[in-house]
Amino acid sequence: MGLGGIGIWNLLIILAIIVLLFGTKKLKNIGGDLGGAIKGFKKAVSEEDKKTESINHQEKKDTTNADVKAKEKDKA
Repeated sequence: MGLGGIGIWNLLIILAIIVLLFGTKKLKNIGGDLGGAIKGFKKAVSEEDKKTESINHQEKKDTTNADVKAKEKDKA
């Protein structure tokens, strides 16, 4: 038994019907479009993570500089 009581033969029959309805070229195009969309999404998430990391690093650097300046001011 496969997914939710559907056997392998049922899945193969469903796949054959889908291929007959849409054709292999259309399915290939859909697969390529879906793959491109997933790749674009992953790239956007990665770029956003890098941007967030850069901002966090800059904020930490600014906080450290402010702490050093405050300590120097206290000493003076």
